[in-house]
Amino acid sequence: MRIIVMFVAILLGSLAPAAADDVGAAQAVIRAQEQAFGRDDAAAAYSHAAPAIRQIFPQADIFMSMVQSQYAPVYRHRSFEFGEARSDGDRIAQRVHIVDANGEAWEALYTLERQADGSLKITGCSLLKAGQAVRSRITPAPPAAASAS
Repeated sequence: MRIIVMFVAILLGSLAPAAADDVGAAQAVIRAQEQAFGRDDAAAAYSHAAPAIRQIFPQADIFMSMVQSQYAPVYRHRSFEFGEARSDGDRIAQRVHIVDANGEAWEALYTLERQADGSLKITGCSLLKAGQAVRSRITPAPPAAASAS
C-alpha cells in the first residue's frame, strides 16, 4: 500500500500544472464517463477507457461490474467535483473530490493519456477515502525499459 501512495505522490510531483485546454478536455472525458455510470450505460462508460484497461476488462459489462463493486463512490455519489490537475506531455492527472451515497468523503486521482488519434482516454483511477490509504487502482504498469548491456 505504501508503494502505491508513493507512486501517486511521485506522479503528481513530476507533473507540471496542466494547461487550461488539457484540463477542460480531461474533465470532459471524466464527466462523460461519470454521467454514463449514472445512466448505467456500460458501453458509453467503457468508451472512455484506455486500450490497456480494455485489455484487462475485454467487455463493457465486465468493466461496469468492476466499477460497481470496487469503485462504488465513483459509480454512485452525492457530489463529484474537480480539484487540481497536472500534466506531463500527453499524460494528465486529475483529482476529483467525491461524496459517496452515504455522505462519506473520497478523493479520486484519474490519469488520462492522449491517444494516437488525439483523444484522451482514462488510464487509471486511484480511490482514497478521506484520511485513509489507497483503496484500489487500475493503472497498468509501464513496460520495462530495455537494458543496454
